[in-house]
Amino acid sequence: MVYSQKRMGALKARLAGATVLVLVIAVALAPAAGAQTPPAYAAHATGHGKGKQAPLGGVDINGIGNDASISRIDAEVAAAQSLKAKLVRIELPWSQFEPQMQGQLDPETVAMTDRLMQDASKAHLKVIALVDSTPCWASTAPASLLATCAPEAPGHSAAWPPKSAANYGKFVGWIAQRYGKELAAIEVWNEPDQANQDYLTGPNKPQHYAELLRAAYPAIKHADAQVKVLAGSLVGSNGAFMNALYKAGIKGYYDGVAVHFYTLTLGSLRVFHENQLAHGDHKPLWLDEYGWSSCWPKYKVEQEQGCVTPAVQAQNLANMIRQLAHTSWVAADTSYDLQGSAQEEFGVVSPEGKRKPSFYALAKAFASPFAPPSPVTLKLHAKNGQVIANGSGPVGDYLKLEAFQHGLLRYRLIFSLNRFNDYSLKLPKVLGTHGLTVRVYQYWLGRGHDAQRSI
Repeated sequence: MVYSQKRMGALKARLAGATVLVLVIAVALAPAAGAQTPPAYAAHATGHGKGKQAPLGGVDINGIGNDASISRIDAEVAAAQSLKAKLVRIELPWSQFEPQMQGQLDPETVAMTDRLMQDASKAHLKVIALVDSTPCWASTAPASLLATCAPEAPGHSAAWPPKSAANYGKFVGWIAQRYGKELAAIEVWNEPDQANQDYLTGPNKPQHYAELLRAAYPAIKHADAQVKVLAGSLVGSNGAFMNALYKAGIKGYYDGVAVHFYTLTLGSLRVFHENQLAHGDHKPLWLDEYGWSSCWPKYKVEQEQGCVTPAVQAQNLANMIRQLAHTSWVAADTSYDLQGSAQEEFGVVSPEGKRKPSFYALAKAFASPFAPPSPVTLKLHAKNGQVIANGSGPVGDYLKLEAFQHGLLRYRLIFSLNRFNDYSLKLPKVLGTHGLTVRVYQYWLGRGHDAQRSI
């Protein structure tokens, strides 16, 4: 139940523009005068709010994409309901709804979407509708591309912005009017900052995207003021593209910002949120794409993401839900995706339809989001006059190691876990092997959720 081949490109080039994802190491061997072992402090000390309600949990489904049928739509929604999800995210390609001209709707596509919305309503699931893909008749693609653009298969012409953003606004207004009661939100386009140019291409991308958003927001609100409008759908966590959008005048034209972070997901959220606050933007983030591919040991990398085992995939998805549970500025966490394919294995259901360990882990996490995540662990042992720290922790953010000798802070190290959420670190030999107390904690959880050992 993956999206189209074009949609699968959303899993590529996740590192583009995301400077937070670069491993940072900081070492301080000189004694810090008077630096006593700091006291523990509460989780989310770096500005994470303690919301009374966990973010809405959900899963991406294929919906009306490839091989869509009524029976498949029914099965997808039923599986999402079994997951105890509250949201499903689907792609509604504009080019599939209006392939020939403005206002001329494809009846089969509308019927499929009607069925999906009806199923979702009966299952008490809200829908995030991602609306992208320019029809041939509306595209600004070069003439060479338009010459091969077919209404049923627009190809790369669909990635070019429309000639008139107002036409896009009219279409998303129709979506809001027809399906408003079933919608959690309408997500305006997909990943305009993607370096691979698969979703929004051509020059002046921030300006073109801002035009789409400014056309979509009033049209959606006029049709149904209760439908939330999501901007962004961004993959870059350093805020560079978002800064360009601010300059292009997008503030006031969205209710939330959608982000897709696959690598160091929590750290990426934190950095992006801090950039928002610096611009006076307090709109919540909707993490509506993230995940891990259970392709290990068959592959090491898939869609530019490190492969993990099925067990690690299950652990990661559950931990992510629980680590985000108290984060008031994240409105939703929707994992990618329900069912994998031969090309990628991010799904919690195998291509053959078998439920993976991650399916059950995710269902349990949705049912109990405030349960504690996996703990940070630490073991110390000496070898050849050097102390080695080994352990594990929950996925998603940098960890920090602090070594104290006779109560003085002597060494700091910022690091990330390996793909299996383990670490093995050698402390500098100059510290020796006696009188050391070592503490390790994850930035997201903070001290108070740390591991401490002495040798």
